[in-house]
Amino acid sequence: MNAPFFKFDYFNSDVSLIIAFVIGIAFGIALEKGGFGRATILASQFYFTNMRVLKVMFTAIVTAMLGLYFLSVIGFVDLSLVYLTQTNLLPMAVGGFIAGLGFIIGGYCPGTSMVALATGKLDAMIFVGGMIFGILVFGEMFPGIEEFFNSGFMGTVTLPSYFNLSYGLVVFLVVLMAIGAFTAAEWGEKKMAAKTGKEVL
Repeated sequence: MNAPFFKFDYFNSDVSLIIAFVIGIAFGIALEKGGFGRATILASQFYFTNMRVLKVMFTAIVTAMLGLYFLSVIGFVDLSLVYLTQTNLLPMAVGGFIAGLGFIIGGYCPGTSMVALATGKLDAMIFVGGMIFGILVFGEMFPGIEEFFNSGFMGTVTLPSYFNLSYGLVVFLVVLMAIGAFTAAEWGEKKMAAKTGKEVL
């Protein structure tokens, strides 16, 4: 077994931070090159006029999932050592709803807003300012909502463990779901293009 490299002490925490920084910069450049630093492109997925975000992000998820799964099959990666965030179901659902609402209103998610900020976009500056303000408000409110924040604790949960299914079957089902999502996205884009008389970007 050779990976995850950090868990097997191939490098220390300082080196891991440098690696994370380099990967983060590369990821930001890729997002900007893909047009993800523009709020109009990001928000257009909610109007089914440009589903680029869904296609790219779903492709990234499926690619990473297939890569990790097959690397584990050949014995290169120990999936049990891959870090997973612990699940607090209801607080996460509420947080996801609030984040999604902010995405719809502002046209950015936290990551893409930083990409747009790096290129000097004014709307991104306002969005990031609002995000920082929200963090400060959350910090002030936290003592009053701490019990809710820690509620619904489920430990570390994965789809295979929760539904008692094999990893291979879950991988196959997610790939089918991705194909279905891509097909629906293409259909939605064509319908909206026909309705508005505009071509999909």
